[in-house]
Amino acid sequence: MANSLPPRPDLQPRTVKRGPYTVEADGAPQVAGETIPRRHPSAKHKLLEEPEPGVATVYDILKRSARKFGKANALGSRKVLDTHVETKKIKNGQGETVEKKWTYYELSDYSYISFLELESRALRAGAAMRKLGLEKNDRIEIYAATSAFWFAVAHGASSQSLTIVTAYDTLGQEGLSHSLKQTSARAIFIDPALLPRVTEALEQAKDVQSIVFNEESAQPIDQKHVDALRKTHPNISLYSFAEFLASADEAVEPVPPSSDDLACIMYTSGSTGAPKGVLLKHRNVVAAIAGVNVVVEEHMAPGERLLAYLPLAHIIEFVFENAALYWGGVMGYGSPRTLTDQSVRKCLGDIRAFKPSVMVGVPAVWESVKKGITSKVGAPGSFKSRMFWGAMATKQNMLYWGLPGVKALDSLVFNKIKEATGGNLRIVLNGGGAIAEGTLQFISFAICPMLNGYGLTETAGMGAINDPLAWTSGSLGCTPGSVEVKLVDVPDLNYLTSSTPPQGEVWIRGNAVIEGYLDNPEENAKAFHDGWFKTGDIGLFDAMGQLKIIDRKKNLVKTLNGEYIALEKLESLYRTAAVVNNICVYASPDYAKPIAIVEPVAAALGKIAAGVGEQNASHETLCASAKVRAAVRTEMQKIGNQNGLQGIEMIQDVVLSPDEWTPQNGLLTSAQKLNRRAVVDKFKKEVDAVYAG
Repeated sequence: MANSLPPRPDLQPRTVKRGPYTVEADGAPQVAGETIPRRHPSAKHKLLEEPEPGVATVYDILKRSARKFGKANALGSRKVLDTHVETKKIKNGQGETVEKKWTYYELSDYSYISFLELESRALRAGAAMRKLGLEKNDRIEIYAATSAFWFAVAHGASSQSLTIVTAYDTLGQEGLSHSLKQTSARAIFIDPALLPRVTEALEQAKDVQSIVFNEESAQPIDQKHVDALRKTHPNISLYSFAEFLASADEAVEPVPPSSDDLACIMYTSGSTGAPKGVLLKHRNVVAAIAGVNVVVEEHMAPGERLLAYLPLAHIIEFVFENAALYWGGVMGYGSPRTLTDQSVRKCLGDIRAFKPSVMVGVPAVWESVKKGITSKVGAPGSFKSRMFWGAMATKQNMLYWGLPGVKALDSLVFNKIKEATGGNLRIVLNGGGAIAEGTLQFISFAICPMLNGYGLTETAGMGAINDPLAWTSGSLGCTPGSVEVKLVDVPDLNYLTSSTPPQGEVWIRGNAVIEGYLDNPEENAKAFHDGWFKTGDIGLFDAMGQLKIIDRKKNLVKTLNGEYIALEKLESLYRTAAVVNNICVYASPDYAKPIAIVEPVAAALGKIAAGVGEQNASHETLCASAKVRAAVRTEMQKIGNQNGLQGIEMIQDVVLSPDEWTPQNGLLTSAQKLNRRAVVDKFKKEVDAVYAG
């Protein structure tokens, strides 16, 4: 048996709920070239605005959670006890052996604050903001990693009707300056390590008057950076968060926002052009929580343990954490750098230390989890491998036929795998991009059901989500209760709503959808029409009314033979190859087939290289080797064949990147998404050479 389990859309677990899972909007007219808008059945007559009466703003969520859940644990954090620096020898770009230092953290156990303590901290933070001279509708920027500090500052701003501006902690000085200038932010809340970047950005952003840093961050404030700030910007005040809270005037009362007040200006990740400021009102955020709540509330009990580690500057995490607050969940803060036992020293990684019951991840996270598991099940054909993959196939059949024995099979085979993720996961959610169906099924059967979500910053993350009681790997599921979705013809690409099933561009409208971008009338005219947001994604509705994304307008490329291929679809499939850490598929209009630019997994590349007699060479040398590239191409073409790709979708060749792809070198966006243009530009010479060869 091969060391994989091909996706089986025909073997879906039996569902509890019966379809259809979306219905046509009540009284909506039929328009030529469009489908009738579809909604969640609970919102057939009217789209949801609030999760319950009286919860109309983010501030209302904070107050409700404190009143309802009181002294129960709300937020958990870990402190850095020590750092461990390890020196390793690696090959540099010139093939020379050099030493590189790696820093690992040793962390405490989780300690918690209650819902009442969170409310108190947020109200004090809001009062301290007023002490700085900030007034209703002023703007503050949060430029920090996801943490209890971030969340408390955001709710503090909300309590005084201030607007937060979000910036990824990986955002460079240029992007930071842009967001500070465009929003006229008057204060900025940061992690200490980011102070030098802020100091540079302040040369352009003249409205900032105060900086507050999180003294509990992993890296302490550096006095030389403080001195540099005070030398170049002597009029700007600098506080630790503790000092800032202590400055608050307790007599200051909250200034509750209205639902139409601006809660957040969230910048898109900016893979092309300058990032756009998305204007999220309180009603948009609250409607998003209402929309997803109607699908998953019955599965979210108070005390649910939710691991929080994705950037809060991303809409998925922002809505997820505020929904967790509404549900009475316990949020444990982690970091991508400390998630696993392998990434820390003398302590457990965040996942095993916190033992989450719910976890959200992006495709790269789930691919990494899958590859970590499959790397330990033995070589293809070995007894251990046959046992594992046989158990996977058996479990899938059991769930399809509703047969008993799943728990016994889990205890024999899968519980050890579940222990690596804390042993407590009940539901995981994928968001932020397309995931291969085989990976979605693998995680769902090996660990717990994965819900696939779809949404955009402009729709407050709302678009579609799997209902746990109607789980399928073949679609994105139903529409949340606060939005409606329709498909619109794209005749140039032959996506027509008259097809069976109907196909077209996905348009989304509803209470979660924003009205437009900040100071960007040109983009507003392109992206919005009569309350509808034009997503640029191509979708279809299946027989049960569930949405499935099949292409993207901007990433459809016409090849030499005149046929279109979908780059993101191919990337989600080829990414499942063990050797692929990250991938960019490039298709030239002058050639019939695409090229894959691959950032390889070093260990997997080494195994492939050994198989073709290329041992004992540096990583850079292996990436440049024609024999190794050919072997990688063969491995990836096997993946293409397993997934039934057509001839024009099979990669012609590969380019191997010796460099890691990160937001710091521009090959990924701040949201960890592929920066397609930058990758193609960087490897243009190699791509041209491969095509020419």
